[in-house]
Amino acid sequence: MPFEGKTVAMIREEFVRRCLSHEKSKSALCREYNISRPTGDKWIKRYLSGESLSDRSKAPFHTPQKIDSAVEQMIIEQRLREPALGAVKIQRILSNRGEVGLPCASTINAVLKRNNLITREASQAATPYKRFEKEAPNIMWQSDFKGHYRLRNGERCHPLSIIDDHSRFCLCADAKSNEKLIGTQESFMKVFQEYGLPHILLCDNGNPWGNSQTTGYTLFEIWLMDLGILTVHIRAHHPQTQGKVEKFNGSFKRERLSFYTPYDMAEAQSQRMEYRNFYNNERPHHALNLDVPAKCYTASMKVFPDKINDWEYDPDIGTSNIRKIKSSGYLTYQDQGYFIGEALAGKTVAIKPSSVDGFVNLLYRQFKIARISLRERCVVSRRIYLIENDPRSNNGEVTD
Repeated sequence: MPFEGKTVAMIREEFVRRCLSHEKSKSALCREYNISRPTGDKWIKRYLSGESLSDRSKAPFHTPQKIDSAVEQMIIEQRLREPALGAVKIQRILSNRGEVGLPCASTINAVLKRNNLITREASQAATPYKRFEKEAPNIMWQSDFKGHYRLRNGERCHPLSIIDDHSRFCLCADAKSNEKLIGTQESFMKVFQEYGLPHILLCDNGNPWGNSQTTGYTLFEIWLMDLGILTVHIRAHHPQTQGKVEKFNGSFKRERLSFYTPYDMAEAQSQRMEYRNFYNNERPHHALNLDVPAKCYTASMKVFPDKINDWEYDPDIGTSNIRKIKSSGYLTYQDQGYFIGEALAGKTVAIKPSSVDGFVNLLYRQFKIARISLRERCVVSRRIYLIENDPRSNNGEVTD
């Protein structure tokens, strides 16, 4: 029959009235309206109870998984404060603050999507990466200068970062005006006094760190050796070796500098300190099972000394093999001069025969720093090793 000009509710009411007036049998009317007997009974029941015959909403009566509007607003506000953090980290941050009744990460992600708070860059930043780390804090620290950037007043800021390899704890996030030794050493002294000393420092090549294939040594390397710290340099053009400090630098750029450039050095330092506190104490890390670095870090048992004492070499080396490096950086041995490095000027070193015939090793404190070929009368290797338990050796000792 034609339904033009009639709503669904009007057609259903017409069916019910005709049924109740016994115009035709219920079966005949159901066939006429092309519905089943149960559907016809349902319409009659609704009509007699006074209910509307319009289609009911298909939304559930009870939605226990629906997020509370206050919780959704809290999620949105946290995302706006830290636009580069994903759902998992947002959930953990809110949980660490004591918030209860939080939805799962997928629900938080849905909240971000429907509020247009997810970008492709943010999704990539939230992807966890597999990292490897030392088994305890302070075995190795990673240090690097993030690429310098221009402040709004025209100055250049050189951000210095120091990260503990095990815990990802940021020990230093200073804003420096350059990358020279004095300023770098000041920052390291402050860190050493507060947190103690590491066993190893992994760093880049170039000033002020030094170089894995340098023709000499930097004053920074000598200072670290005086403190008993081994300097290890990454391979050239392989920044991934310093993955943790590189990740910190990238996160700082993505989560702070992308949104605001400081005006001057004082404001840059304030921004660095704020982010360091957030990174250590609030920002969850996938590599730490969403714990924060501060929960995984403890200060070093190696205390920064007030004074660096003279080193006593093994008596078996013999006094004739204990020498001082000249102010020119040269060492004279068997009437031949060998350039060792001006940074070692005035330092006492030891010459020890190598197990390989025709070579001798040069020691500075507990480190082997060079190998000399007596036949070719030249220094054939300049690289710092711990005499025992060097992490780059297979058996824990440096071969001769």
